[in-house]
Amino acid sequence: MKTIVICSGGLDSVTLAYKVARDHELLALVSYDYGQRHKQELDYAALAAKKLGVPHHILDMSQIGAHLSGSALTDDLDVPDGHYAEENMKVTVVPNRNAIMLAIGFGIAAAQQADAVAAAVHGGDHFIYPDCRPEFTKSFEAMQKLALDGYANVSLYTPFVEVPKDAIVAEGAKLGVPFEETWSCYKGGEKHCGRCGTCVERREAFDLAGVDDPTDYADPDYWKSAVEQAAS
Repeated sequence: MKTIVICSGGLDSVTLAYKVARDHELLALVSYDYGQRHKQELDYAALAAKKLGVPHHILDMSQIGAHLSGSALTDDLDVPDGHYAEENMKVTVVPNRNAIMLAIGFGIAAAQQADAVAAAVHGGDHFIYPDCRPEFTKSFEAMQKLALDGYANVSLYTPFVEVPKDAIVAEGAKLGVPFEETWSCYKGGEKHCGRCGTCVERREAFDLAGVDDPTDYADPDYWKSAVEQAAS
């Protein structure tokens, strides 16, 4: 299955790229600059493409992203600290982001005669992001079958859509993913902050998977209290 992977440079999408390279034919990694404050993630996507020996395409969506206002990822709003599944993390939603990125990805895949577009949406995303849920991915694939009818037949490959992040870490460890060469933090500092939802989720996932976390966090212990508070 000739596959294009939507790759942000994060742990999930880089692991997906390695999985596709093992199980299918990886054609390229596609990333998007939508004005995100944590733009250094794109450097990690480029590094993954280099390691895997495939082209890396960065598409400029910054003008579009400027109109998708109200998110802490693109606007001058504070990225909240705390557990990933807390209600206040909804401020990190960029409206329709995945739908836009996937539509572009399907167009590229059709033009390059690829069989699939792969996206690393996972079970932990469902609470916050509506365009990461199984209902969305199934509907989006059906819509694209109609949009490309008679021109191309491209599937949406989302192997992590029903699994938690610790399962992705476990899978990545088996695949030999260089986790230290992935970026999760939403705050966009010089190192992972250790306090935002994605940092807490990342650190917790390594712990649950029983895999050593090579990430350098500014606050390496905050995740424990965040997880305890979310569970109470």
